[in-house]
Amino acid sequence: MNTHQTDTTNAAAFPVEKLRAMFPALQRAGDFIFMDNAAGAQIPQSVLDAVTNHLVSHNVQRGGRYGRSVTVDQSVADARTSVALLINAYSPAEICFGMNATSFIRLVSLGIGQMLGERDEIVITDMDHDANIATWLALESAGAKFKWWRMREDGNLHVDDLKPLVSERTRLIACTVTAHSIGSIVDVASVADIAHAAGAEVFLDCVHYGPHGLIDVQAWGCDYLVCSGYKNFSPHMGFLWGRFETLKRLPTFREDFIPDEPPYKVEAGTFIYENVSGMDAAVQYLELIGRNLAPSNNRSRRENIVAGMGAIRDYELLLAREMMGVLKGCGATIYGVADEARINERVPTFCFNIGKLSPQRIVEEMAEMQIGIRDGHMYAPRLMKRLNLSMDSGAIRASLVHYNTVAEVRKFGEALRAVIAKLS
Repeated sequence: MNTHQTDTTNAAAFPVEKLRAMFPALQRAGDFIFMDNAAGAQIPQSVLDAVTNHLVSHNVQRGGRYGRSVTVDQSVADARTSVALLINAYSPAEICFGMNATSFIRLVSLGIGQMLGERDEIVITDMDHDANIATWLALESAGAKFKWWRMREDGNLHVDDLKPLVSERTRLIACTVTAHSIGSIVDVASVADIAHAAGAEVFLDCVHYGPHGLIDVQAWGCDYLVCSGYKNFSPHMGFLWGRFETLKRLPTFREDFIPDEPPYKVEAGTFIYENVSGMDAAVQYLELIGRNLAPSNNRSRRENIVAGMGAIRDYELLLAREMMGVLKGCGATIYGVADEARINERVPTFCFNIGKLSPQRIVEEMAEMQIGIRDGHMYAPRLMKRLNLSMDSGAIRASLVHYNTVAEVRKFGEALRAVIAKLS
């Protein structure tokens, strides 16, 4: 049996209806179809329960000696352990919680800006979210110089194009794991090999990849990584991972009474404890998927995460093939990887246009038909310029996750064909 057949067989066994039943928003949505998941995914009941339990049972400040405060300390520690397992961190102390990925990118960039020295070059890409570009470009006043790693016409970044950009002056390579706009997956392990061979570091924006595949900072060999809970079936929050010694060296703002050790030196001020509890529950939800697919008393939490994310990845490849076929059948221009033979290079996030038709009009018409998708520049002005798209109109994005179904993709196709016929 070939790989495609194996993936299809595994995906067919994926318990999507059982999992959908765990999401209150999906159960209450009626005919509405959620296809704007790249802007934020829905949460399972267990995550909502964790948030509610925090707010009702121990909505107090941590660090006190009374029971409710001690419980907050423990819930934060438990969440660090869970997130460390999710991404295969070396230690829970490497997990730092905060508001969002963008603020963490800026925090790291400000620290690195104070340590440039002779290594003053930063490599950035034209495929990233602007949060992982503008935050680094802001270091120009600190003496940073920039090299652009540019996407090829085939819709992805190629490490062969990166090699000549890296030298003994390279301080950092900042890139995405998966493009939030067009869904292309980057070979980040090879990026780290190239960076480390030159004595440089790697900063990964993992926000968009998080819900779609297995994160493994050890296998990837990166030095920093940011993620956002609200893409990963959790409430709004973000987390930063960095190698412990790397975070220890990083200059950060902290009040005098805060220990000069990670994660504390990174977590300035109070973050949203209830949402951190929700992130803990979201990791446990992903574990549950793996545990239910192949029950075993001997498997570790990380092994269950590996199994769960592997099943999600196989199922989403099925969704991606279906969506690619639907869009091509509608005559869409697909930006990014559009060759089914390269489907493994993408997640089921599709950015496209339909001829000269207005993206805004199409999205409005689809909304009338109870399908939520998005139009615009996707916070990626340099990518829009590269694709010869205006910032005003941009493109259309339909983004799926594992609770979407093949039936929903087909309904999307029927609706899109009807809208095209109406607007043409």
